[in-house]
Amino acid sequence: MSMAARQRRLGMFGVLSAAILWGTTGTAATFAPQVSAVAIGAVAMGMGGILQALFAAQSIARFAEQLRHNGYILLIGAIAVAIYPLAFYASMHLAGVTVGTVITIGSAPLFSALIEYCREGKKLSARWILGASLGLVGMLLLSIAKNGSHQQASESTAILSGIILGLIAGFTYALYSWAAHRLMQRGITSRAAMGATFGIGGILLMPILAVTGASLLDSWNNAAVGIYMALVPMFMGYLCYGYGLARIPASMATAITLIEPAIAAILAVLIIGERLVVTGWIGIILIVACLLLITLPTNLKEASKQ
Repeated sequence: MSMAARQRRLGMFGVLSAAILWGTTGTAATFAPQVSAVAIGAVAMGMGGILQALFAAQSIARFAEQLRHNGYILLIGAIAVAIYPLAFYASMHLAGVTVGTVITIGSAPLFSALIEYCREGKKLSARWILGASLGLVGMLLLSIAKNGSHQQASESTAILSGIILGLIAGFTYALYSWAAHRLMQRGITSRAAMGATFGIGGILLMPILAVTGASLLDSWNNAAVGIYMALVPMFMGYLCYGYGLARIPASMATAITLIEPAIAAILAVLIIGERLVVTGWIGIILIVACLLLITLPTNLKEASKQ
């Protein structure tokens, strides 16, 4: 296996690990129903981001000059980090765990590809387009199945608001992924780029957490959910994501995270007790097919190099 192929495989594994951890967030949030979606988002990404910055403090200090020279990219990424969790958790609250996750993660690869095309002129292969299309169809089926499994449908205005917020979350997710990857391309290590981006984004979320987060202290259960969200999917998840993002393009990374809605749906069925009809399982199969199509070698020659 060549060094490039090994790094690519490690990168894909890192992003896949992150997506699996992120898939637990919606289910975890249901264990603290008294805590608002805004507070959940602020504590998860805010505290998780600050933990990342502390973990990467030495690397950030070592690359401080380069980070200053790329301040506008860093600021774009940090603002996107701050907006993303607020839109994402509000989307899940209004449209449901699976639908909110589907819209957010499903739109992110498209936004990511658009950003890379506009900013860097990158073109996507026919294979990537086919894989992403399978993933989008799978997520659409998963979303339809999830909505169809509810005996009492949400208000249409709430669902529409959730979809719009999911699109905003998808765009900001793609934007901070691009910004972090861009910093890495300019010679800044993954740890420093992710730590600085998420650290500043976490600081921006602290005033929101101060205003909305009192309910996190109302019970040990609420506090435990907040701690879990900050430490596991956000801190550990984004360490894995940063590791992967340093080794593969942002468009591939966001495409791999299409597995997140499938994880979220499976956990909702197994833990929360939500039902998923056959259409939903077909959607999950298509999402897995998307991952295989995007990540596996294109031919035997490429496979032999690995």
